Amino acid sequence: MSTDSGMSRYSPYGPIVPSDFNLGGFIVQKSIINRLREYLALFTFLVVGGFALSACGGGGSSGAAQGDNGDVLITLTDAEGDFVSYTVDVLSIKLERQDGTQVETLPMNTRVDFAQYTEMTEFLTAASVPRGIYVKGSIVLDYSNADIWVEDAAGEAVQVTEFLDADGVPVTELEVRITLDGLNQLPIAPGIPKNLMLDFDLKRSHVVTVADPVSITITPLFVVEVDRQSSRIHRIRGSLKQVNVTENAFEVYIRPFYHRLRIGPRVFGSLRVRTNDETIYEIDGIIYSGQDGLRALDIMPEFTAVIAHGNLKFNPLRFEATDVYAGNSVPGGDMDVVKGTVTSRSVDDKVTVKGVTLFRADGVIVFNDTVTVQLDASTTVSKQLNMGMFNKDDISVGQRITVFGMITNDQVSDLQMTAANGYARMRVSSVRGQVGVLPTQTNDLEVNASSINGRSIGIYDFSGTGVAGEDADPSSYEIDTGTLSLDNILLDDVVTVRGFPTPFGTAPADFTAESIIE
Repeated sequence: MSTDSGMSRYSPYGPIVPSDFNLGGFIVQKSIINRLREYLALFTFLVVGGFALSACGGGGSSGAAQGDNGDVLITLTDAEGDFVSYTVDVLSIKLERQDGTQVETLPMNTRVDFAQYTEMTEFLTAASVPRGIYVKGSIVLDYSNADIWVEDAAGEAVQVTEFLDADGVPVTELEVRITLDGLNQLPIAPGIPKNLMLDFDLKRSHVVTVADPVSITITPLFVVEVDRQSSRIHRIRGSLKQVNVTENAFEVYIRPFYHRLRIGPRVFGSLRVRTNDETIYEIDGIIYSGQDGLRALDIMPEFTAVIAHGNLKFNPLRFEATDVYAGNSVPGGDMDVVKGTVTSRSVDDKVTVKGVTLFRADGVIVFNDTVTVQLDASTTVSKQLNMGMFNKDDISVGQRITVFGMITNDQVSDLQMTAANGYARMRVSSVRGQVGVLPTQTNDLEVNASSINGRSIGIYDFSGTGVAGEDADPSSYEIDTGTLSLDNILLDDVVTVRGFPTPFGTAPADFTAESIIE
């Protein structure tokens, strides 16, 4: 929903229907197809047999004995595109068996911003479904309250106000049908793990017209694959169920995306999360690692807000967390929270953050493209996946960031926040560009950067990022690759590099890589 001032607001959802669901482990098999991932938004249905999952409620159809059911874990993600925000309501996700039986797998309407999931997959829900061979499916998207923004030629965000189908007719609800045939038939049976991925190609599914009004024409295109391994980082959001320090694990009641974190009914089910000695925790703004973090989580009350990132692991099957956030370190507490990317920084420690999702302390969630954040010596600074000591000077241009503080000016044209006595989390960022220079005597890879964190390079101001005037130059953006292998990287290759911009005022190098994807 948009206000008259142009800033988009919406509130989290209210109560839900009781249900419970436990995940002990799951598997994603490698696909026989190795395809490009660019511009894809992926619905991932993870179908797991009864040896790994036990379900009670939360989807499915009536008339089937519980012992004849398999279980479905659904995750959702997106990849880079031209959309700054793509927020719609997902009303339904159904599967259909050969005998015509339809199974609703989504327990309730869910509001999703696809553009926020360019590099990770969100656990959405879990459901128990009858055994059988599923040959069809459908997804219903609701555009009646859509909040979609695109970049104009200058890289600035403009809001889409018209949503049209291929015939030019305004769209409110859109049902997208899929066919599961050949190798992509989906057999469900207890004890037999299966994975179904529905890849919503945002780039090819839309024609964007930046005019007056700004419009998109929607012609949905899905790629369907069964048993395809996903290498993406997974994210679970929800409330704490229980902790088992001895087993290095905890369980979370799933509350995906913008659903309100609350005490009470749990229709989305729960997920068991494994941890290890390398898992990093941030709990109420304090950093821990390994068992110290798990013990700190153990003394938190049930239903404490939790977010965990991690990976699918095998032999044995499990979801293993790399970093965990809990309590006031999760948006939705007593502070206002800004999530976005730093596009400029001034000498007085003010940073401009673009592509912002703003979580207000009163529960309102706001999309506004630009917020000015005042950093302070009292701002506690942390770095994702790192136990080191950091401060405000480590935050530079191109840094993806989450800031906890207080909004001091809520005017849309000049939205401002102070981070004094708050905290800022530097998150893994990504640079995309064409290789211009390969390392020789140094470890620096130079690219002609086209985007950072999915936003056009033209919106970034690198003034002050370098030593003695050596500010970062996007046309020869210098990346310290350390010990990463560059054997398969050639001149003129287009690569995506994940890592962190170097501290403000210290370039070159301009960026420190943690991984490189050709």
